[in-house]
Amino acid sequence: MSFHHFFLDGQIIAEETAREFPVRLSAEDAKHARVLRLSEGEHISVVDAASDYFELEITSAHAGLVARIAQHLDAPQAPASIALFQGLAKGDKMDDIIRHATEVGIDEFVPLSSSRCVMKLDAKKAKSKLARWQAIAHSAAMQSGRMVEPRVHESHTVKQAVQLLREFDCVLVCWEECPSTKTIAAALEQALGNASVDKPRIAVVVGPEGGLSADEVEALTASENAWPVTLGPSILRTETAGIVAPALVLYACGGMGADKKGF
Repeated sequence: MSFHHFFLDGQIIAEETAREFPVRLSAEDAKHARVLRLSEGEHISVVDAASDYFELEITSAHAGLVARIAQHLDAPQAPASIALFQGLAKGDKMDDIIRHATEVGIDEFVPLSSSRCVMKLDAKKAKSKLARWQAIAHSAAMQSGRMVEPRVHESHTVKQAVQLLREFDCVLVCWEECPSTKTIAAALEQALGNASVDKPRIAVVVGPEGGLSADEVEALTASENAWPVTLGPSILRTETAGIVAPALVLYACGGMGADKKGF
């Protein structure tokens, strides 16, 4: 059974000594809880500041929520930690990509400024955009019952991204000019087939409208942990690829309802 889901604001449930205690939410989440008209006897799920997962029973909802522990839940474990390096897309496309990719299961989001990006972020725009994108990730993580709120990084150039990508166990650069044999599953087999990493960190790179240039793909795949990959014969829009690619990675790693790893 699913419940309305919240991230607690700096609160650690294990430190609560009373049987019933106030539920500490951010101002925005407290407003959301009021809109939901949560009432006494209803149950909610929460992730606290220690990343522990609980089902709580609301005992009062008059001036903020007061609750007691119904049960300590087992947090579902993702088979991999996915970071999406997404080429900056125009309009509201970035909002949609962050929202839906969060629901799919990404843990990090890195806006990527490449040569064919129509959207440009100056210093003034960047601050407000990042705040908006983080808020979207937070809301989507609550809506989808995620255990982790994805972190939205500052925008990176391709050169900066190359440095950051060295920290990952595997880097998959989606490119429409890739041969059909260079699939995500094949690249994961090469990168992780014989590895003993419990939860690998995998980066997925998706270009903007117009895609990545050949020079950018060459730079992004120059290290031993990186591969160019195809998403199939169809040319996908950037806002489609930014959701499909992480989903394919998670499925190949044994997530998204897969019975087993696909590599």
